[in-house]
Amino acid sequence: MTGNDPTQLTLGVDRDSDRLAHLFDERNPAVTRRIESLIATAHAVGRTVGLCGQPPCKDPEFARFLVEAGIDSVSVTPDSFAAVKRHVVAAEADNP
Repeated sequence: MTGNDPTQLTLGVDRDSDRLAHLFDERNPAVTRRIESLIATAHAVGRTVGLCGQPPCKDPEFARFLVEAGIDSVSVTPDSFAAVKRHVVAAEADNP
């Protein structure tokens, strides 16, 4: 999944809309609950879950949330790889 899809679908907000962009927040509790549920449901039937997109690149706490939620993989932009990797390693160390 992309990082923007669950946010757009859950909040019904188009991130490209000048009038609604301020409401677009992947850290919204409804969005994070949906992501946690999606990961748990996929794992329950033997599927893996990956996320690509900007949220873990621009927000270290969101990367930590994904690790804690059990995400299997995260795709990031090349320029953010080193920083995101450090955040993921730290989160995994805290959540063995």
